[in-house]
Amino acid sequence: MSYSAEALDQLEAGQLDKFQENFALALKNDDDDLLFSLAEELYSLGFTDNAKQIYEQLLAKYPDEGQLKIQLAELAIDDQNDELALEYLTTITKDDSDYVQALLVEADLYQTQELFEISEQKLLEARAIAPDEPVIDFALGEFYFATRNFNKAISIYLKLIKAGTLEVAGVNLVQRIGVAYAQSGKFEQALGYLTQIKPVDMNPDTRFELAFTQFNLHDYVAAIKNFEELRENDPQYSSLYPYLADAYVQQNENAAALRTIQEGLGVDQYNEQLWLKAANIAQLVGDDELVQEYLNQGLAIDPENLAIITQLANWQIKHDHFQEVVDLLAPLQEEEQFDAVLAWNLATANSHLGNVKAAQHNYELASAELSNDSDFLKEAGLFYRSLGKPEIAHDYFKRYLTLVPSDFEIEMLLDEDL
Repeated sequence: MSYSAEALDQLEAGQLDKFQENFALALKNDDDDLLFSLAEELYSLGFTDNAKQIYEQLLAKYPDEGQLKIQLAELAIDDQNDELALEYLTTITKDDSDYVQALLVEADLYQTQELFEISEQKLLEARAIAPDEPVIDFALGEFYFATRNFNKAISIYLKLIKAGTLEVAGVNLVQRIGVAYAQSGKFEQALGYLTQIKPVDMNPDTRFELAFTQFNLHDYVAAIKNFEELRENDPQYSSLYPYLADAYVQQNENAAALRTIQEGLGVDQYNEQLWLKAANIAQLVGDDELVQEYLNQGLAIDPENLAIITQLANWQIKHDHFQEVVDLLAPLQEEEQFDAVLAWNLATANSHLGNVKAAQHNYELASAELSNDSDFLKEAGLFYRSLGKPEIAHDYFKRYLTLVPSDFEIEMLLDEDL
């Protein structure tokens, strides 16, 4: 038995000291083919330092061997030493039989560095050298898929399928095409591919994409069925909960929607968007206390979230908590994100608190963007009329009546002031 074989046996038996002894003997006595095989086994078992030692010893003996450089480059990548990895890879010349493989490793490396143009160039160069190699086409398809260039990815996957390749490296190409269509918003085409996947091959991501596609095609019954099955098999799959809740809402099952989003909060309690959706659903079921609680929870996670701030301000106005509105919004007035709706909320609150100048200022801020909002125009008109400024009030009322000509009460107010 070779020292390499003995070393692996001892490693399997957990005898690490004896393994190291026979590993050292293998380095000195075993032939190069045995050592290369030992390095591959050790790398697969996670003993990367020992594998690296073998590859370095062999590279010293065979300095032009491309496969050794590729193995050492991959070890360097594992150690997050990208610079060393590129040193190994760029010394592999075009006439080397391993040059194409080196290009693929380089492409992966540049993609992880978000140097996508260089990564694509490496893959296209590899395909130009070996145009009939399915692994290269697949790598290029995966690159386009990962960078959300779905049309190009689909084209390559279809080419592979037409050539008889349905799966590469454990990846189902029919599933990939379905997901690519779904992610690009082509849900009819996506459904055609995703429904071809057998249940036994339906992993969580694929089932999510199928349910997501059905949801977007307004087939809420089917979407609920698949989201529920995904939840049963993988309750930690947090992305499913907002869509499942929305599907229940579409079916007028608001209580089920609320239970669902509450389950989602148990899985992902630091997602402010889930708290916002929970508040929206709580509003549908008429639980005002929950609405406030969920909005405050979301705001605690993301104090600058304007959607949550706006909704909380709306809730506070509805419940006559006008000073809370001022306390919430006044600090934001100097921020660039402060918008017309927030200015309107602040105007309403200040108006009720008797802060006339602040109210007037915010009505003016909101006017330009909300000139076609009938509720705003009516409220602003009534505010200025209460100040004894009929001319300004009339401007708002006239614009309002072009949108709501059937409001005879406002028409009568106009007539009274003439």
